[in-house]
Amino acid sequence: MTQLSAAQSTPQQSSDGSRALYGGKSTRRITVRDIGLAKERGEKWPMLTAYDAMTASVFDEAGIPVILVGDSAGNCHLGYETTVPVTLDQMTMLAAAVVRGTRRSLIVGDLPFGSYQEGPVQALRSATRLVKEAGVGAVKLEGGERSHEQIRLLVESGIPVMAHIGLTPQSVHAMGYRVQGRGEEAAQQLLRDAKAVQDAGAFAVVLELVPAELAAEVTRVLHIPTVGIGAGPETDAQVLVWTDMLGLTPGRVPKFVKQYADLREVMTGAVRAFADDVVGGTFPQDEHSVH
Repeated sequence: MTQLSAAQSTPQQSSDGSRALYGGKSTRRITVRDIGLAKERGEKWPMLTAYDAMTASVFDEAGIPVILVGDSAGNCHLGYETTVPVTLDQMTMLAAAVVRGTRRSLIVGDLPFGSYQEGPVQALRSATRLVKEAGVGAVKLEGGERSHEQIRLLVESGIPVMAHIGLTPQSVHAMGYRVQGRGEEAAQQLLRDAKAVQDAGAFAVVLELVPAELAAEVTRVLHIPTVGIGAGPETDAQVLVWTDMLGLTPGRVPKFVKQYADLREVMTGAVRAFADDVVGGTFPQDEHSVH
């Protein structure tokens, strides 16, 4: 298990620490403009998922500049095998909780499967709910060329969009969980997808499960930031699902995940200690009682 040194766990500031996304001095909400300026400075930044106010508050306090309220909540918290069953009502509730738990992070809310595929008007209606009811600063949706018109209308309507190409989990029944962009034809399609979302006005794009060399090329070609997950080290940012990163996910996790703690072991030990105290009659004691 990787242990963080004091230096590693302290936010690093750029030459102008007030502008840095991670470790910056400003306490205002980070905006999509800040994200674009970080690309110009060559500044890398971290992103994590969160699905509740308490967890999000920890990440916000730690300096994570962008928090994604992902439909991965379906796998991590709602007990689904895929993200497909997650509803817009569920995403709105979860995103609102994350917004309430944070002060500085840019909160990006996922548009779940079925909430934008019908076309731009449906996408606008769904994204408007996340902005108005949950208070997110941006939304994310999957797809490259096929989602071009949805992205364009949202951006023209004043809603910032983070795109998502490569492996798109909402399409699991069509593509499975496989690396995307291998081979010349597939690589060219991914490049077209990346340029399409940029042309439509997306402020950033997630590259999931893409060969590192291809992700590096996309990052060089685009003027908007790339966010990698299983896409090598050359993207502008990196994102992980927080339950994977902190060791709460049971069983095997993807190869690209690095665990920074084992919360499942910590929590199991604490729960067993509590249960043993109750069964053994050692909790509560006098100091835990009201008189």
